[in-house]
Amino acid sequence: MNIPDRTWPTKTITKAPVWCSVDLRDGNQALVDPMGHDRKARMFHLLLEMGFKEIEIGFPSASQTDFDFARWCVEEGNVPADVSLQVLVQCRPELITRTFEALEGANRPIVHFYNSTSELQRRVVFAKDVRGIKQIAVDAAKMITDMAAKAGGGYRFEYSPESFTGTELEVALEICNAVIEVVKPTPDNKLIINLPSTVEMATPNVYADQIEWMCRNLDNRENLIVSLHPHNDRGTGIAAAELALLAGADRVEGTLFG
Repeated sequence: MNIPDRTWPTKTITKAPVWCSVDLRDGNQALVDPMGHDRKARMFHLLLEMGFKEIEIGFPSASQTDFDFARWCVEEGNVPADVSLQVLVQCRPELITRTFEALEGANRPIVHFYNSTSELQRRVVFAKDVRGIKQIAVDAAKMITDMAAKAGGGYRFEYSPESFTGTELEVALEICNAVIEVVKPTPDNKLIINLPSTVEMATPNVYADQIEWMCRNLDNRENLIVSLHPHNDRGTGIAAAELALLAGADRVEGTLFG
């Protein structure tokens, strides 16, 4: 991509980003021997002791095991009032309903919803054009915000265009802006827009350029938290995160296990 007026190379990181641990979900699925309930519980309490304020605890609509662990965190995890539990969910109505069941009683949880947006996935997996993929995201955003309102509020929201790095920037922007329009974030309840390097397809400077371009062009930027989720396929996940923070991101999702 071509951004001749990029500004990130001359910047310095002057404050820590918001950190979200995804060890219990993305990190766990990377293990040859995934953690069971007891090991997850120990890891969860370790993350609390370390001071994490946002912790992704699983994908409760994907399995009974993840659902049960989410309920344990809510009911028995002794979660401090300033900590948000985060869960992942695809943009599918039945999975969204199950996710809200898992979060009942949680304090300020983050509902992290996503759908695949890359050119390859649009063409091969979904056989949909950009309009069709955008509608999936918009419909999910409407359902999630409606369910949160009916539950009395208190929910936070995060949207990811999965395979962001394999998606044309104009397409990623169009879909994210459509979600922003539905969610209508405010200064008191900002929307997290997570831009994952689902597959590392280029060098870290390219990811930084993509993040700077998105930060410049996203609607309602002042009421957004731009988040990074850098995978480590090429061994440059940390570098990608650091350069993307220079490019304007506010938050990092990461794991001990890469």
